[in-house]
Amino acid sequence: MKIAQVAPLIESVPPRLYGGTERIASYLTEGLVGLGHDVTLFASGDSITSAELVPCCTRALRLDPAVRDTIPYFMMMIDKVRERAEEFDLLHFHIDVFHFPLFRSLAARTLTTLHGRLDLADLKPFYHRFGEMPLVSISNDQRKPLPHANFVSTVQHGIPADLHRPSFEQGSYVAFLGRISPEKRPDRAIRIALAAGIPLKIAAKVDKVDEDYFRAEILPLIDGPGIEFIGEINEREKTKFLGEAAALLFPIDWPEPFGLVMIEAMACGTPVLAFRCGSIPEVIEDGITGKVVDSEEEAITALPEILTYDRRAVRRRFEERFGATRMAKDYVATYRKLLRKPATNDEGQSTWPRQLNLKNGNGLIPHVD
Repeated sequence: MKIAQVAPLIESVPPRLYGGTERIASYLTEGLVGLGHDVTLFASGDSITSAELVPCCTRALRLDPAVRDTIPYFMMMIDKVRERAEEFDLLHFHIDVFHFPLFRSLAARTLTTLHGRLDLADLKPFYHRFGEMPLVSISNDQRKPLPHANFVSTVQHGIPADLHRPSFEQGSYVAFLGRISPEKRPDRAIRIALAAGIPLKIAAKVDKVDEDYFRAEILPLIDGPGIEFIGEINEREKTKFLGEAAALLFPIDWPEPFGLVMIEAMACGTPVLAFRCGSIPEVIEDGITGKVVDSEEEAITALPEILTYDRRAVRRRFEERFGATRMAKDYVATYRKLLRKPATNDEGQSTWPRQLNLKNGNGLIPHVD
């Protein structure tokens, strides 16, 4: 297939530091190329990919001090995609809802993976109006607030099997990795670690919107022994940080759509202690890859047990469930399902009679709607 991947411009693909959506866009793009598909990536100019790269801004917008407003760059990118839309069998978007009005007439050849929370009231009328746009959720829980939206599948995230080297020795600290924000609850992580008497290392970014929260709520809690704030780290540093941790603390307080850091920890053989919110029960296998709890008290009690989990079993379950190749194959199956549906206009007439090149292990499969 000829596939366009349309990534956010806030970070490069893959991101230099923090950036979950851009990271998944990278792993999926490379996975599709590895499966033999012809992929074009629309992303920032500092992205690195084996696909054809269409640069839509010079560098990641978050790291460009000259950028004050990101929306014009997204609009220009969408226009570039629209200009080339007829080149592709399928257009796969990872940019939330920016493209819906312009691509409504091509809905049958689009797919949009929703990477964020969907429980916001403003989203319901929007998805109702654009009900023909095919959607992918990244967990089953994510789609609950929009039961009537046009979800065609759930595809859980995956990362390359060789991205992180596992460590099978028990670590000397517990880890918090991600970003500092009220919904991620680093305050819970600090209290749990202090109560359990285990050192905590925090590797996290602080967005501008969360700076006041960080200064007022978190800094006072890390002013003492046993708590170390490292700041934002890159992918290479992440392997060491997670691999040397005895467990990852994921004490969230929001409807987590997926939680990429959990499978990154599993890739390192590190079990996860997570709160029961959103996707967590779909990702964590209780007693094998981690523990799902409902309170700080339960987390403090459960932590010593989690530290005894078989790290080889954690890594093994990661390989079985959360590899990038599995993710890419799941998306290919979704693409094929979409492309075999006739595309019609308001009069019910076919608008897409052209032949598609659908690759599989046996070569090209011609298909005409």
